[in-house]
Order: sequence, then structure tokens, then C-alpha cells
Amino acid sequence: MTFYSQMLTGLADAAGAAGAATDATVAAGGTGELLGMIIPMVLMFVVFYFLLIRPQRKKDKKVKDMLANLKVGDRICTIGGVYGTILAIKDDTIEMSVGRDNVKLVFARWAIRNVEEVTVENDSEALN
Repeated sequence: MTFYSQMLTGLADAAGAAGAATDATVAAGGTGELLGMIIPMVLMFVVFYFLLIRPQRKKDKKVKDMLANLKVGDRICTIGGVYGTILAIKDDTIEMSVGRDNVKLVFARWAIRNVEEVTVENDSEALN
């Protein structure tokens, strides 16, 4: 063997021994580092769930229940700000009367923002 080949062989053996020691250190310390990275991620997800996801699901459920419980005679407000009284309900459309002249308008069910507390109980009551 030549001098250079002996030197390269010696360097390769030394690098292999150092690499094995480094691998053992990484295997032992890698678990702690991995947990150190995963725990903050899990905590961030939990915070996002309780601050953003859960309240939005509750709100969506409340709106869905409100839209499912609409009935003729309810006083409603649309997302466009139009107030009126429900005259008829079909699958996904609602016919409502608006104004003093009882103008009939048709809206999509999803376009209802909320149901007002006042309902029409008799014909003599004027809400428009």
C-alpha cells in the first residue's frame, strides 16, 4: 500500500468510529428532541380547537337549528337586512311578506339571518 492509501484508510476508519458514536448520541437524545418538538404542536392544536374550532361548530349548529325550526308567521331578518313575515316555506325557499303593501318576496332558506322575537298572532296586528 502506498502512503496515501494508508492515510485514506485510516481517515475512513476514524470517521466510521466517530459516526457510530454520533449515531448512538442522536438515538439517545433524538427522542427528547422529538418530544420537545411534538408537545408544543399538540398544545397549539388544543388551543386552536378550544378558541376557534369548537365555538364555530356551536355557532353553526345553532344557525342550522334556527333554519330547521322556521315556521309560517315567524318574523325574520335576512342577511341583506330585509325584515318580513314568513308566508310559505318550500324546500329551500321561503316566501315572505314585506312592507305595508305586503309585497311578496322569495328568499333562499340560507339567506335568513335570524328570527325576531315578535310573531304575528292575529290579523289586526300590524308589524310592517
